[in-house]
Amino acid sequence: MNTVPPAVTAAPLGRSGAIGRFLQRITAAALGPYQSAVIRIGFAATYLLFLLREVPYRHELYGPDSPWQWDLAHRLISENDAFTVLMWSDSSAWFEVVYALALVSAFCTLLGWRTRTMSVLFMVGVLSIQNRNVFMGDGGDNVVHLMAIYLVLTRCGQVWSLDARRAARDAARRAAGLGPARDVVGPLLWAVLGTVLLVAHVQGGLGGTWWLPTLLWLVWVGAAARWAVTRHAPDGQPRVLLDVVTNLAHNAALVMIMAEVCLIYATAGWYKIQGSRWQDGTALYYPLKLDYFTPWPALSNLIAASAVMVMVVTYATVIVQVAFPFTLFNRRVKNVLLVVMMGEHAGIAVLLGLPFFSMAMISADAVFLPTAFLVWCGARVGFGRDRLSARFGRPRSAAGRVPGPREPAGTAVAGPGGEPPQRPGDGGHTLVG
Repeated sequence: MNTVPPAVTAAPLGRSGAIGRFLQRITAAALGPYQSAVIRIGFAATYLLFLLREVPYRHELYGPDSPWQWDLAHRLISENDAFTVLMWSDSSAWFEVVYALALVSAFCTLLGWRTRTMSVLFMVGVLSIQNRNVFMGDGGDNVVHLMAIYLVLTRCGQVWSLDARRAARDAARRAAGLGPARDVVGPLLWAVLGTVLLVAHVQGGLGGTWWLPTLLWLVWVGAAARWAVTRHAPDGQPRVLLDVVTNLAHNAALVMIMAEVCLIYATAGWYKIQGSRWQDGTALYYPLKLDYFTPWPALSNLIAASAVMVMVVTYATVIVQVAFPFTLFNRRVKNVLLVVMMGEHAGIAVLLGLPFFSMAMISADAVFLPTAFLVWCGARVGFGRDRLSARFGRPRSAAGRVPGPREPAGTAVAGPGGEPPQRPGDGGHTLVG
């Protein structure tokens, strides 16, 4: 009797098992909770500080006193289909309202308060201000622009956020046999923002692209569905399906952020290779001699006076940028280059006077930081905070402690504006397991 050789049957089973494990991994949980939290904090802090710095000059840069006047901006936006709520009105009062809301949403995103809602408002603020005058800014603005969009799709409030603390308190209440605290803010935010979204959609104020209105409506409807399912069927199949879809969106956005960072470095490095000044090792010398990029002239002149230093830094910059995408499969080499790149951006912030560009790039690089290192940093910060609280006589309760991804806090019955962590046992309920 003919039999199928074991090798023939083992291979398909092995492949199917690997595919099953892969699907289980990407649907069971939102991966990289600490990395996504660092990205949220980093980019929100970057844009918040940028807006605060430009407060005295906001009218000249993006407001009614800008050389790029409202009618010119309206003409350009009608051609490129960009989105900005600053085109809804040319009044100074409306500009002040939008600028203030951009500040508030950046601050709330930084704290992780109503993360899902605030990440959407943060994106709206970034797009609105940047698209009002596209001739301002630098490469860091482009990075913030893209990352603000990606953040909407992530569950970046799982750790190190006020949402996580609220979820921990609700879990403590359930453990004590109490019901969840009543949430009024979430449904109120959902209703108000839904009304604004409907009016803007009807009036044609969402730009000329199809993806932005689709994204905004999906987030709004998804928030309502999650709130309703969490309240009325927390253990049912609809909740499982919502968790799977949310996890898939988060993990896909995280992969896109990683790919974006690799693309930025790869293209920058390969373009530098083609430049004659980078080839002869003198590229760093020229920006150090430009008044616009020399906030510390004495330090810039000291570095520019050393031909060896200029050559080493020039070549090292090209090598690191070209090599980084290829080192992702070697953890040790990747971590070394990551430290070098972050140090390089810190040097750019000091030497060339580009702090927000450097903050944006360091925040983007943080997606590759090891989880163990981020957990250690979080523990150090928590230890310092607890010592300060104890010194001022306000010890922190156990219910207020922020759980990590390996210690789920349970389902917080938060409103549509919240973003609670996943429930215990969610990892075992997927579409493939």
